[in-house]
Amino acid sequence: MHLDRLIREEMAAKGKDGIMFLCIGTDRSTGDSLGPLVGHMLRSRRLKGAAVIGTLDKPVHAMNLDLYARYIRLHYSDYVVVAIDASVGSLDHVGYATLGRGALQPGLGVSKELQAVGDIAITGIVGGVGSRDPVMLQSVRLSMVMKMADCICESIFLVERLWEKSILYQ
Repeated sequence: MHLDRLIREEMAAKGKDGIMFLCIGTDRSTGDSLGPLVGHMLRSRRLKGAAVIGTLDKPVHAMNLDLYARYIRLHYSDYVVVAIDASVGSLDHVGYATLGRGALQPGLGVSKELQAVGDIAITGIVGGVGSRDPVMLQSVRLSMVMKMADCICESIFLVERLWEKSILYQ
C-alpha cells in the first residue's frame, strides 16, 4: 500500500480536493510525541499543497481532540484527512510505522476512548500491546520516536514530489 495511491483513491471516491495531516499526541510524553514531532517537521520544512494540524507548539491530544475534529468538519470538509499517531503493537513491530485506509482510533493503547478520526491512518509503534500503562509511554526512547518521525516525514515529502509532477498538485 502506498500513501500516494491511498490519498488519490480517497480523493476520487469521496470527491475531496484537499489533503490534511492531523498529527495527534503530546509533547509531554516521549512515547506519545510522534504526531506532534511529525507535524512540527512538516511545518518547519514547509510542506506545500496540504494543511497540517498538530505540532509541538499546538498539539492535538485527548483533551482537545473533539474540538479539533469539529473544526476540521467545519473548515476542511473537502479534505482527505491523514491521521498520524503513536500506537502499541506486537513487541517485534516496535519501531515500525503502519499505513492503512480508514479512521485512526487514538488512545486505545492506553485504554482511552476517543473518537476515531481521519480517512487514512499512519501509526508508529512505540511499545508492546501488553502494556496499557500510560507510564510506559514515558520510557520510550526519544531517538526511536525521532527516527520514526523522520521516516514518516520523508515519505510524505516523497509523495509531495510526486504531486509536483502530477495534475493532483496543480
